[in-house]
Amino acid sequence: MDYIEKLDPNSIPDERREVLKPFIDYLQEKVDSGKDISLNFICTHNSRRSHLSQIWAQAMSEYFKLNQITCYSGGTASTSVYPMILQVLEEAGFESIQLSKEENPVIAVKYDSDRHPIIAFSKTYDHPFNPTIGFAALMTCSDADENCPFIPGTEKRISLNYEDPKSFDDSPLKHQKYKERSQQIATEMLYVFSKVNKLIIHG
Repeated sequence: MDYIEKLDPNSIPDERREVLKPFIDYLQEKVDSGKDISLNFICTHNSRRSHLSQIWAQAMSEYFKLNQITCYSGGTASTSVYPMILQVLEEAGFESIQLSKEENPVIAVKYDSDRHPIIAFSKTYDHPFNPTIGFAALMTCSDADENCPFIPGTEKRISLNYEDPKSFDDSPLKHQKYKERSQQIATEMLYVFSKVNKLIIHG
């Protein structure tokens, strides 16, 4: 994907690298153990940041051929995927296909024509679609992080906490701010997955 090639991980400030380190360490530990990895990105309404994080993380895991990783997302409540999220992802090279027409539609997001699409719809973190045991819970917003102190089944909880572009929904800066958040998350996921050394089995 051309968009990924243009991202600059060197732009990530040192304080954010410290925030991302537990995520890198968790992935490395799981890769070294040879185990499959389930990541559940959690925000309040599962409408913006958690979907950006899920989709970019899945794309980066494929980009670095870490094929044992499956990414999910959820919220403390369910709403719907916010349309601007799909727009900025499409501008970055994804394709989105709406599979249903209800208020909370199911959307297939494709990042590679040869790969299964990511299924995106708003749901709670404990929805049956998501893993129930042995997963990492990655908190993408401070509200969910503070108000959801216990997530059943998780083996690791990691706080990433991104600023919410929703605050610009009624602003002329709306499109710009959503693109900025998508780019930040994409860059940080590129950095995280680039730091994971793949397990090489000899013999």
